[in-house]
Amino acid sequence: MTVQKIAVVGTGVIGNGWIARMLAQGYDVVATDPAEGAEERMRRAVDQAWPYVEALGLAEGASKDRLTFEKELADAVKDADFIQENVPEVEELKQTVLKNIDQYAKPDALIGSSTSGIMPSELQANLQHPERVVVAHPFHPVYILPLVEVVAGKQTTTENVDKAKAFYESLNMSVLLVRHEIEGHIADRLIEAIWRESLHIVNEGIATTEEVDKAFTHGAGMRYAQYGPFLTFHLAGGEGGMRHMLKQFGPALKKPWTKLEAPELTDELYEKVVTGCEEQANGMSMSELDQNRNEFLIRLYDLVQEYWPQETEKTKA
Repeated sequence: MTVQKIAVVGTGVIGNGWIARMLAQGYDVVATDPAEGAEERMRRAVDQAWPYVEALGLAEGASKDRLTFEKELADAVKDADFIQENVPEVEELKQTVLKNIDQYAKPDALIGSSTSGIMPSELQANLQHPERVVVAHPFHPVYILPLVEVVAGKQTTTENVDKAKAFYESLNMSVLLVRHEIEGHIADRLIEAIWRESLHIVNEGIATTEEVDKAFTHGAGMRYAQYGPFLTFHLAGGEGGMRHMLKQFGPALKKPWTKLEAPELTDELYEKVVTGCEEQANGMSMSELDQNRNEFLIRLYDLVQEYWPQETEKTKA
């Protein structure tokens, strides 16, 4: 399948992130969103993202001029080869929008849904062409972070999964094929575990939000940017690697160091978290925080590409 024209349905934070990445890779993109002022917000978001996609490198022919906007969904998707849906994370809403996309799109057009938690088989319900739908879950900011989780539903064909994988790779993304569909996929389940534990620590007065963040950014976060949890613990085992690590520290897995259930979001916990984050921001606006994060990620991305084991092996090949 040759993708020439992409439709992006829903121009919120994730949708606009997809648009910037797709334009940067030289595609024609038509976007649609029924909200008032959506086109103006979309173009402003793309303008803000453009310096960062330029820093990562533009494909030949990449241009913001290749972006158009249609108010009506049918007009946006009718000629598209690939459609990326990004409406809010409400299952009934997504099912309705996907049903409309399925009705108006070409029969061979692929459809990716940017859901962070809903399983694709649930999204395929009542579609005429369910075999062409996959979950394609990216990470914010989409125009910088390379990971996309691709998940097939029960009715998705292997051929279409392969086509979707090839398409996302053409966007210069690292595709993680989720072997079996599960709520929250892979990455968000890991993030959610850290988030729940963080809330417990703040709720019990063990640390502030700033201290919890520091525990991660100045420790595990730095290591995980390169290796991830498994290879990090493999390294922690010394010469014996993971074999030694599991024998020595395996019994500690039974100790109740973590709490699997989220704490109740009481008014007190709410205020602790909100106040803590506002104090951490230290007067910086959301736009300033966003820009600061993007500049950090660009520099980090360049660094980790040099040291990721899988990337090193590709370079050697």
